[in-house]
Amino acid sequence: MNRCLQLFFCLLAFNLLDANAQSELSIPKDIQTEFSEFGEIYFSFSIEDHSKIKHLSRIVSIDNVKGNVVFAYANKKEFVNFLQEKYDYQILPHPGFLQEPEMKNNFDLNQPLTWNYYPTYTAYEALMAQFQANYPGICHLDTLTTLSSGRRLLVLKISDNISTRENEPQFLYTSTMHGDETTGYICMLHLIDYLLTNYGTNSKVTNLINNVEIWICPNTNPDGTYHGGNSTVGGATRYNNNNIDLNRNFPDPQDGQHPDGNAWQPETIAFMNFAESNNFVLSINFHGGSEVVNYPWDTWYQLHADDTWFQFISHQYADTVHANAPATYMSGFDNGITNGYEWYTLTGGRQDFMTYFHHGRESTIEISNIKSPPASELLNYWNYNYKSFLNYIEQSLYGIRGVITDSISGQPIVAKVFISGHDTDSTHVWSDMPIGDYHRLIAAGTYNVTYSANGYITKTISGITVSNLSTQTVNVQLVPISTAASLTGTLTYDNLTQTPIPNVTVSLRNSNNLLIVSTLTNSSGYFQLDGIPAGNYHFDLQTTNVPGGINSADALQILKHFVGISQLTGLKQTAADVDNNSYINSIDALMTQKRFVGLINSFPAGNWLFTNDSINISSGTTIHNLRGLCYGDVNASFLTSP
Repeated sequence: MNRCLQLFFCLLAFNLLDANAQSELSIPKDIQTEFSEFGEIYFSFSIEDHSKIKHLSRIVSIDNVKGNVVFAYANKKEFVNFLQEKYDYQILPHPGFLQEPEMKNNFDLNQPLTWNYYPTYTAYEALMAQFQANYPGICHLDTLTTLSSGRRLLVLKISDNISTRENEPQFLYTSTMHGDETTGYICMLHLIDYLLTNYGTNSKVTNLINNVEIWICPNTNPDGTYHGGNSTVGGATRYNNNNIDLNRNFPDPQDGQHPDGNAWQPETIAFMNFAESNNFVLSINFHGGSEVVNYPWDTWYQLHADDTWFQFISHQYADTVHANAPATYMSGFDNGITNGYEWYTLTGGRQDFMTYFHHGRESTIEISNIKSPPASELLNYWNYNYKSFLNYIEQSLYGIRGVITDSISGQPIVAKVFISGHDTDSTHVWSDMPIGDYHRLIAAGTYNVTYSANGYITKTISGITVSNLSTQTVNVQLVPISTAASLTGTLTYDNLTQTPIPNVTVSLRNSNNLLIVSTLTNSSGYFQLDGIPAGNYHFDLQTTNVPGGINSADALQILKHFVGISQLTGLKQTAADVDNNSYINSIDALMTQKRFVGLINSFPAGNWLFTNDSINISSGTTIHNLRGLCYGDVNASFLTSP
């Protein structure tokens, strides 16, 4: 590098450092003191152009937007960068600096809990351990990580078979990743207690624990909540001990792995590992500072493929709250719900991380306008929300679900479940091991679902219909490519010229009558079925083709067969039994004559008859031809049109 370039870069670096130093010097001393003590500040500023929010959200941690007023947090580095934007600002009282919050240092689960207090950190750990000790059959305590402070990220699993993965959805509730938003923290502790104490006596709770694997992490940022010390939540901060906003620290669908420019925090890494080792179908992250159900996406403007479903379940949550709370609670926005980007965009949030990278469905619920309400008000928020808590868990049981297995071995496999013409932006789901179960939450409708896995023939099942608040079970067998066989043939009318029959659905079913594969005959009556595992099958043929060929000669031939003058055989003999009573008599002849002259429009036996063949498939390509006939056309006079 020549000396001119060296001088240029030195001057550039000096100017940047000087600009930052000047900005830092411009911070008033009282704010400098607040940074030194708490690592963050809370402030507001006004904007005229809302399109600037996207840019500003990459500089500071926006907390709320009300009209033209933006409320935000910042650490020292973020605030220095903000000052360069030249906005007037107002420092606000920090929401987490409660005055003497009512705390409790011990709990006794054998006594009714009133929940009108905050636990000390020591009491929180002891309470979580006591839950497991009192209900070991349905409750297990796990530690996601131990932070440098010694505090732990604790999570409880609640299930009827606590040590076994079952064919059921995994559901996750977490709260308080912003440490000063403590309402959800207490509500989640209360929910754990409610589920455990009501199992076996309350039918709704029992059904949920028997059919859903429920995980609850009441506090995902204990260092922020107990910033003022383990004995109080007074002085709680939004950020963690490293002064980083955890809800801006996750990989982002649009802005990459480190959208906030910071390394992944210990809390972030622990949760990412936790999400990777599980398959959470549905989850909620509880926050505070507003009252609304916030659904994806946060990072970009396009709607989620399941936006209709998200709005449906979000309204169900809010509507249930409205029935159990004062009229003013959760009444803003769109009657209590909002699309994240429409409210204000953020990047690096956990909601979009879980939804995009882990193919789950996560929402963010702002549960109280007051981030850290007085302890005396905590029970109110539980009463407003607990029925919605239960209903939301129940949502994980609805939609399209099933088990995906190998057609040869019957063993479960990991497969992609993709809805053609619907899924986009990573909204497909995957089956989960060791069961091979999948759970596709979706709005009411009819869908074509494609199942695919490495080493297997892709299968699409069309016309799967599901209603809201209902379940459609679709189990799927995928055929290994290495063992798949093919079957070809031609379907013809059983006449002298063997006329091809087009537009007939040719299906193979196994001994349990399970559909294996199907196709439609072309204009030449040709069909080809691929991806068939070795085994024994029977044909199932269906068509909506218009029948024909019935005349008085058929009625006479049936009558001759009945009196023994002549004999019908094979498919023609079956076609003569138009009343479907397993006997051929004068009634069949009379009904055929009536059909010919128009006195009746159909036969009890139906319109079409096809060979009811069985077949053994081994390997390679098997050729097997099929025949068809219209009921009553025993002289096979009908010529089908290609």
